[in-house]
Amino acid sequence: MKKYFGIMMLAVVLLLVFPAWAKEVMAPDILVDETVQEVMDIIKQDSDIKSGNKDRILDLVENKILPHFDFTRMTQLAMGKNWAKAASNQQSQLIEEFRTLLVRTYSNSLSGYQNEIITVNPINDLGNKTDTMVKTRVNQGKGRQPVPINYSMEKTAEGWKVYDVTVAGVSLVTNYRGSFNSQIRKGGVEGLIKTLTEKNRSLEGK
Repeated sequence: MKKYFGIMMLAVVLLLVFPAWAKEVMAPDILVDETVQEVMDIIKQDSDIKSGNKDRILDLVENKILPHFDFTRMTQLAMGKNWAKAASNQQSQLIEEFRTLLVRTYSNSLSGYQNEIITVNPINDLGNKTDTMVKTRVNQGKGRQPVPINYSMEKTAEGWKVYDVTVAGVSLVTNYRGSFNSQIRKGGVEGLIKTLTEKNRSLEGK
C-alpha cells in the first residue's frame, strides 16, 4: 500500500490548490480537473520542491492542502468504534497527531514528481448530492500500469472536502483503522496517542 501513497499524495497536492472562491461554484470533478493542470505547472517550475526542499514542501502542504481536508471525519473513520471510547481531549489530540502524521509521511512525494499525467473522470449525475467520489487515474508511463486514485468528498458549509483517498482499491482510512485498532488493543487510546506522537517526532527530523 505504501508504495502507492507517494503517488496519492502527489495527486492530492495537484487537485487541492485552487482559490477558495472557486470551490464554492465548481463541481468537484471540474475543480479537480482544472487544478491538476495548474499545479502540475507549478511543480515543474519550482526547483525547490523538485530538489526536496523540506520547508518549501511543508509550506505548500500546510497552506494549500490541509484546508481542503476534513481531518475530523478522517480520524473518526480511522478510529471506527473506538472513537466513542476516546475522551474529548483525546479526540482533539488524535485529530492533530493523525494530521501531522499524514503530512510528514507523504509530503516528500512532491519532490518525486516524474511528469505523471493525471486523468479525471467527469461526474454526470451529481445533482444535489452532498457526498460523491471523484475518480482519477495516474498514468506513470514507461510501460507501467496506471494507478486509480479515488477521492471521497463531501460538500460542507466551507465547500467540498476530502475525507478519504482510495489508491488501487485500498482506502487510506481503512488501512489506518487496522493499525489503530491493533495499537488500542495493546495500550488503549492513550497508547495510540503516544505511538502517533513518537512517530511524528521521529519523522520531524527527516
